[in-house]
Amino acid sequence: MTADSRTADRPPAALRAEALEALLTERGLVKTEVLDGFINRYVNDVGPLNGAKVVAKAWVDPDYRARLLADGTGAIKEFGFGGPQGEHIVVVENTDEVHNVVVCTLCSCYPWPVLGLPPNWYKDPAYRARVVREPRALLAEMGLVVDDAVEIKVWDSSAENRYFVLPRRPAGSENLSEEELTALVSRDAMVGVADVKVAS
Repeated sequence: MTADSRTADRPPAALRAEALEALLTERGLVKTEVLDGFINRYVNDVGPLNGAKVVAKAWVDPDYRARLLADGTGAIKEFGFGGPQGEHIVVVENTDEVHNVVVCTLCSCYPWPVLGLPPNWYKDPAYRARVVREPRALLAEMGLVVDDAVEIKVWDSSAENRYFVLPRRPAGSENLSEEELTALVSRDAMVGVADVKVAS
C-alpha cells in the first residue's frame, strides 16, 4: 500500500492533526502516551453518556431538573462532571412550544464534560451558518422535522457559555427506570438536532 492510497480517503484535518502530532513528539514537546491518555479520557470517560445521565436524572427528579435549569454548571457538577470546556454550561429545555438547538458560529465551543468531543458536522461551516439562517430546513435535512407551530431557538455557544439541551421526555417512557432512560438519550438530542424516542 502506498502513502497516497493510505491518505486518499482521509479528511485533510485528520492528516494535519497526525502530522502535527508526529512533529511535536519527534521534537520531544509532547509524549505519545500523554496524547493517548487525553484522547482516551474524552472518548471513553467523558462523553455523551455523561450528558445522558444528567438528562435522565432531570426527567425523574423535578428538584434536580429545577437546579439544572437554574444553574447548569452546578447541577452537572453534582455528578462529578466538570473541567475544561465545562466551566459554564447553560441548560435550555425543549418543550411542546419551543425547540432548542446549539451551534458555535465562531469555532466549535462545546460542553466536553457532558458531550465528549464535538462531531465533525458541528464544526462544519455549513452547519454553523445554516442553523442560524434556516434552522427548520437544516434540522429536517438532518432527520428532525419540527412542527411549524413550534418556535426554534438557536443558541450560540462561546468560551463564556456552552449550551446543553434538555430534550423532551418521550411519550411511552413513563414506566422506564432512570438507567433505561439514560440509554435512550443521544448526543444529537442534547445538541438539539434530534428527538429522543422509545424503541418500538
